[in-house]
Amino acid sequence: MNPFARSLALLGWSGRYIWSAWAGAAGLFCVAAAWQAGHEFYGSFILPSPLETLAALSVILHEPSFAVAARETAQRSLAGFLLAAGIGTAAGAIAGYFFAAMRLMRPIVTVILGVPPIAWIVLALIWFGSSGGTAVMTVVAAALPISFAGGLEGVATRDRALDAMARSFGAGGWMRFRTVTAPHLISYLFPAWTTTAGTAWKVTVMAELLSNSGGIGGELATARSLFDIARVMALILVVVVFALVTEYGLLHPLRDRIERWREAGLPWGIKR
Repeated sequence: MNPFARSLALLGWSGRYIWSAWAGAAGLFCVAAAWQAGHEFYGSFILPSPLETLAALSVILHEPSFAVAARETAQRSLAGFLLAAGIGTAAGAIAGYFFAAMRLMRPIVTVILGVPPIAWIVLALIWFGSSGGTAVMTVVAAALPISFAGGLEGVATRDRALDAMARSFGAGGWMRFRTVTAPHLISYLFPAWTTTAGTAWKVTVMAELLSNSGGIGGELATARSLFDIARVMALILVVVVFALVTEYGLLHPLRDRIERWREAGLPWGIKR
């Protein structure tokens, strides 16, 4: 495919992807409507209206300190996500290939998953103090089991008969993984990574708030102490926007491009 045709194909895919966002936007407007109804019932002190929150958000965005706080939170969340996704996926894939490793590692991951994030924050505070390491370590401990489960199920449920057929035709280990296991594994990994990314944002802010280590969590702690409810809601909205951008601006487009082979099996005009 020449560069011009490739550019047109990419432009067409981008247009279809952006157009498909209207349904999600409609859902967000429903949430905003329920939010406004709650404001009408409880008042601004309990639940500021969406417009009041947007006004507070406009003020926050013009503060020089907010850019520093947002960057700190983003860096910690990204570091925790990459570590949790990388280690969890690799360990899960290994456990999916080897039954003994699965029996050994599954209880360990269950133990990690059973410990509440607040407990990991307390331990991380003892180990790392009030630093960014507390948030990163908490994200890894809280989110790693999710990626582990995705990698494990993706490999363990692969079509072994198809893998054996590829082996009989002389396909090596790497080719069998790339053509047989990887497409099946990806369908499990992206939902796990999406949940991991959302967990990373939530746990990072919670760890920052409790450890007083700056970032958006530190801004939330300050707003809470001042009873500035509109600012609290604005900061929560910032975290939600970051999570939405991570999922629908990064992970979903990446999955859509990697899994283009799925479109070949769909009748013309049928959308997922």
